[in-house]
Amino acid sequence: MNSVPRVLAVLDELVTAAAPDDRGALWQLAEPGRELDANLVRLPAGAEVGEHQEDVLDVLLVVVAGGGRAVVAGEELDLTPTTVLWLPRTSRRALVAGLGGLAYLTVHRRRPGLTITSPAGTSAPFPVAEPGAEPVAESAGPYAARPAADEGGEAPCMLDLVCPACGRLSADPEPVFCSRCGERFAER
Repeated sequence: MNSVPRVLAVLDELVTAAAPDDRGALWQLAEPGRELDANLVRLPAGAEVGEHQEDVLDVLLVVVAGGGRAVVAGEELDLTPTTVLWLPRTSRRALVAGLGGLAYLTVHRRRPGLTITSPAGTSAPFPVAEPGAEPVAESAGPYAARPAADEGGEAPCMLDLVCPACGRLSADPEPVFCSRCGERFAER
C-alpha cells in the first residue's frame, strides 16, 4: 500500500500543549501499511524509565525538548535537545528526566504482529486430536466439538503485565516501567 506523503504532527506543538506532569506517549505513528513505529514520549521532571532491554529491535531516540540522562552499559549519557541516541537491540538502558522534563521521539522497525499457534505447537488452525481419540466426522468441519485437551487448567492472567497507559504487553515477568511509553506499573 502506497501512502501520500504528508505532515503527521508538529512535535514542538505537541510538547508545548502537554501539561508539565504529563507522562507517556503524546503521539504515535498509526498510518496503515507502515513499516516503522514512532512515538513521541514525555517524562515529567525527575521521572524515570527503569532499566529495561529491547530484545528484538534497534531503537533510535531523538530528544526534542527538555533534558536528562540515559544510563547505558553503566555509563551516563547526557540528553539535550537534538541529541540522537542509538539503542541497539539487547542493550540495557534507563532514562531519567531532568528538571524541565524530557520529551523524545523513538523510531524503530514495526514490531511483528502477534501470532497464534495451536497448543501442540503445530500449524493446525484448531486443536489436534490425541492419538486414539474418537475421530470427528469430516462433514463437521474444523470447528466441530472435540474433547478438551488436558493442559493443566486455565492459562495465567497476564493483565498485570499490560501497560495501563499504552496497552503494551511486557515481556518482563515483574515489570516496573513500560519499555514503550515509560509508564510505571502498579506495585505488586
